[in-house]
Amino acid sequence: MPDLTWMAWTPQTALFFATIIGLLLVMTTLAVRRPELERVGALGIATTRGDRLFLSLLGTAFIHLAWLGLAGGPLWWATALSLLYAAAVFRFV
Repeated sequence: MPDLTWMAWTPQTALFFATIIGLLLVMTTLAVRRPELERVGALGIATTRGDRLFLSLLGTAFIHLAWLGLAGGPLWWATALSLLYAAAVFRFV
């Protein structure tokens, strides 16, 4: 395993960034193989897959921050709530 101590990385931090990179690679592959037209969803604005991914990531950050501020403790429930939120964004927005 590479030495990431120069940035004080933990395995969780590395996993977080690896997940973001993986999501971007999947979205790029989908954009090349299956081009998509914008669609209008529940917000009444035209969105693409990338827009919905951005909204999901932004909402996930707020859900986790709210969880830390209001509930504290382990973030597993916040992560589960974030996955439900992301599924709803990709389905309805």
